[in-house]
Amino acid sequence: MGLQQDIMTAMKVAMKAKDQTALAALRAVKSELLLAQTETGSKEEITEEQEIKILSKLVKQRKDSASIFTEQGRLDLAEPELAQAEVISQFLPEQLDEAAIEKVVVDAIAQVGAEGMKDMGKVMGVVNQQLAGKADGKTISTLVKKHLV
Repeated sequence: MGLQQDIMTAMKVAMKAKDQTALAALRAVKSELLLAQTETGSKEEITEEQEIKILSKLVKQRKDSASIFTEQGRLDLAEPELAQAEVISQFLPEQLDEAAIEKVVVDAIAQVGAEGMKDMGKVMGVVNQQLAGKADGKTISTLVKKHLV
């Protein structure tokens, strides 16, 4: 119940500060966590791995929306999305830099014995498992493609 309690505490702080952007982001996180918990049909808590996946998904959704709004020249809509992504990111594990991700990718390629793009799925599976929540899937994919070509 650690993450849910952290979210509730942050929601109270956001309410007192009248920070509507943070409050909206935190409510979305709380909603997704409750949804994931009730999907299983049990009262069991969701695992930390599931929590990280949910948070990553929410951050990605907001960043994707912001990029679409920016392309359309709607900065008034993009800025709140980026602000919400920033609020949600606070609950994720610290993101690795590109050099650290690249090291894991190179190790995974050696571990799997990948020889070309046909082995990309195997490499991605290993890397995603090792870096769950610590790196963006798009960055991982780009680095894997770079090293498998």
